[in-house]
Amino acid sequence: MLIIVNVTIFLVLWLSDAFLLRGVPSLERAIWEFGEIPWYIIRGQKLYTVFTSMFLHADLIHLGGNMLFLYIFGDNVEDAFGHNRYILFYLLSGIVASMIYLVSVVYTADLRGLIYPAIGASGAIAGVLGAYLVMYPTAKILTLVLIGWVVVVPVPAILFLGLWFVYQMLYGVLALGLEVVTGVAYWAHIGGFVAGIFFGLGWRGRRHVPVT
Repeated sequence: MLIIVNVTIFLVLWLSDAFLLRGVPSLERAIWEFGEIPWYIIRGQKLYTVFTSMFLHADLIHLGGNMLFLYIFGDNVEDAFGHNRYILFYLLSGIVASMIYLVSVVYTADLRGLIYPAIGASGAIAGVLGAYLVMYPTAKILTLVLIGWVVVVPVPAILFLGLWFVYQMLYGVLALGLEVVTGVAYWAHIGGFVAGIFFGLGWRGRRHVPVT
């Protein structure tokens, strides 16, 4: 359902200009209207964008990458949480991710980050990855690896997701320390991932979750 909602919203907005869909804004206009612009949030305005920004994507690559990770990791986490709790967990992870991103922008006094919209489901999906890490650490993730040629290698989730998180941390710290504008909300990924670990550990303690 989450994948269908994200894909549908993107396609409707993306195609609105080409087909002149009445009453539907263009993708760019929707991003500026419903994306999370920190300047408004810290002034208590457009608070709804913390939610709506989770369902917007800039292009097909942005959408495809996020939906691929959601498809691979989301079903197992949903099985563990149950449908209703999973939706709540997903949205809460996205909100936490948005708040951590907001703090990082304010901390670095990133003027560009303050006035430009942040969009994408990656903060919420990072929460899914964090929960997956603590619930299924030994599960094998089929991964494309380049070693002279491309091969498919089963990689333990703890290694795959651990390396992913280290990558986010390195670029996140770089962005904080050097005030580098990367165009990627690494701190949203970090915040969502940590929130997912927190929620995952809490729920794992209440329900038996297989580890393989």
